Amino acid sequence: MAPPFVTRYLTALNRHKWAGIAGFGVVFGLSFIPALQPAPPTTYVSEGVLTYVVPPISVSQTAVELQQQAQELTSKALLSDAVIQSVMEQLTAKQLAITVDELKTGLKVVVNPEDENGDAPPGLVVVVSYQDLDPQRVQLVTQTAMEAILEQSRVYSTQQLSRILDNLKELVPKIEGELRSAEQNLERYIRTEGPAIYAAEDGQVLGAITGGQQQRRQLLFQLQGIDAQISSLESRLGLSADEAYVSAALSADPIIADLRAKIYDTESQMSLLSQTLRPQHPTIVDLRTQQRAYEGLLQQRVSEVLGGGGQNLVPFRATSRIREASSLDPARQQLADTLVGLQTQRDTLRQQLQQLTTSEQELRQEYQTIPNKQIQQARLQQQVALKQAFYDQLQARLADVTIAEKESAGNMVIAQEATAPETAAVEAQNPILILAIGGLVGILVGGGLVLLLDSLDATFHTLPDLQGALRQQEVPVLGLLPILPPPREPDEIPVLLEADSPYLELYERFRSTLRRLNTTKPLRMVLLTSTVKGEGKTDASYNLAIASARAGKRTLLIEADLRSPSQAKSLNVSIDPDHALEPLRYYGQLSECIRLVPEVENLYILPNPGVQRNAAAVLESSEMRRMLEDVRGRFDLVILDTPSLSRYSDALLLEPLTDGLLLVTRPGYTEDGLLTEAVEQFTESDDIQFLGAVINAADIPVQPQDIVETEQRYVIEDLEAQPEPSEKITVGTGRDG
Repeated sequence: MAPPFVTRYLTALNRHKWAGIAGFGVVFGLSFIPALQPAPPTTYVSEGVLTYVVPPISVSQTAVELQQQAQELTSKALLSDAVIQSVMEQLTAKQLAITVDELKTGLKVVVNPEDENGDAPPGLVVVVSYQDLDPQRVQLVTQTAMEAILEQSRVYSTQQLSRILDNLKELVPKIEGELRSAEQNLERYIRTEGPAIYAAEDGQVLGAITGGQQQRRQLLFQLQGIDAQISSLESRLGLSADEAYVSAALSADPIIADLRAKIYDTESQMSLLSQTLRPQHPTIVDLRTQQRAYEGLLQQRVSEVLGGGGQNLVPFRATSRIREASSLDPARQQLADTLVGLQTQRDTLRQQLQQLTTSEQELRQEYQTIPNKQIQQARLQQQVALKQAFYDQLQARLADVTIAEKESAGNMVIAQEATAPETAAVEAQNPILILAIGGLVGILVGGGLVLLLDSLDATFHTLPDLQGALRQQEVPVLGLLPILPPPREPDEIPVLLEADSPYLELYERFRSTLRRLNTTKPLRMVLLTSTVKGEGKTDASYNLAIASARAGKRTLLIEADLRSPSQAKSLNVSIDPDHALEPLRYYGQLSECIRLVPEVENLYILPNPGVQRNAAAVLESSEMRRMLEDVRGRFDLVILDTPSLSRYSDALLLEPLTDGLLLVTRPGYTEDGLLTEAVEQFTESDDIQFLGAVINAADIPVQPQDIVETEQRYVIEDLEAQPEPSEKITVGTGRDG
């Protein structure tokens, strides 16, 4: 048997053979283009050698740099447009007809070519060669190109020096202007902020702050003494400083003293006469009138003495208060004057203290800005230093370039003249070899295209691929079912009605393997489904039912695919088309819906009533449930044929009523993604009893002896490689009801 890779490739080649043939044809056809090319004509080559001569002494650094740049020229730089143009002009002057394209194609320049040992020559060596079909112009073109390259190398140093000198002359005035601007900025800043910075650096600001603090302490000390004296005088007089000022002013005024005496005299007379006269007596009334007149005059005089717009008269609205405040004796008058003087001195010292505090705050604020001013000054000084250093470098560079102009720079010279024309070796092409290589490449391209298209196809096309995918997902393969011969009619399915059919043996082994899944209680009701349409789940269901019936088991095949027409006619069983109108009544009468297969003993079939629009409602009906419970007790094995999972979920609706689910697969139809999704759904669910898979339409022999060998190789070994059955595979428990 061929290896799996060969089988897989042959299968892919059968599917994509036209793409492979097209790829082979395109590559092989393209190989005819170089194979049919005519032999190239004879060409001639001439070459010469240039080298670089370094001057013995170079004082200028610029000259040394230019010499190094000249020795680092590349082939592209040596064959510049200027060199090509110069060569064309000289050849035209020599009446040699040649085009620019011919010159660029044949002229080659190699800088420092390596010898046979891979070593480059010392110094700069340039090999100039020209290849052409005309032997007469090969040497002339080579010699002309060498002369043009020499002229280009001479002009190179001069152009470089001129370019450097022009750049320096253009840059120096600009940098000089920037230097002068930086110096002016520094000068203006020093003129503005320099005195403050120097005063801070000399300690004058700190000295002023310290002196102000000392004066403040002295003033505070004097204020403390004056406050003590004022407090003592106020306690003696019983008056504050302002009250003492008012009392002293009033007591010193003679008019107030005279008015106060008159008021006192009037009050004395009123006091004496009131003992003998009534209050309404004219004399008493006159005295009271005089008293009010004196008091009014007293109020008026007080306002004149105190002034202040009446603000100081508020405490002296009563005459008694004025008489009391204006009655200081000479001793108290002296104490009051002293208290007023101390108050004035205290106010003066406080003003001086406030001025010192303000001045100190201004000095402190100025001192806090000194570091920023110093930083700004240092920044401006740094800018001036940088501009000055750059300006000095430019001046030195300008002097160096001036010296380099006066030095004799090294240059290239001809080390070997252009040689006589030599025939260039041209290898002849072998058309047969080219076609053979093209055919081999075409085979590889065609085969690769086939493999590429096969890798893009997610369908399992070979039995080993499908079996490997199931084994990788730990799905038991319960049987390999062969490719059956075509049915008698195109619209029927292939069924094994002959008892001696060699294909029936494989279905019998499939039935036996299915029966051995649970040794405690055999399976009585299984459900078959597939991932996509065309995998043969209906063929497997029919022939498994036939194999079970041939084994003496009372078997019932239920067509649970209500989305497709019935296939009962493949078993020579006819159905009544009127049952499609009332499907629930149809499933409610077992005597009418279950039919005996005439050609197979023990085999019964429950055909579907026809294509149903509400198939899910019929499958979930109570009639369907009662029917399944009834047939479980009547038959040894009940097989349900359901639609594919990719189209409908009918199989998942009926699975809880059965003992387990079988997944039918088929090479060429089963897709990787759908198979993986279905297996993950079955294995991860705690409600679905997944029994395993069966591979339908496998390319295996059908002779009895070959069947035994094939089963041992594909099925038995695959079951032994599977892990021990888990609780999800063990069926028959809890499903009888």
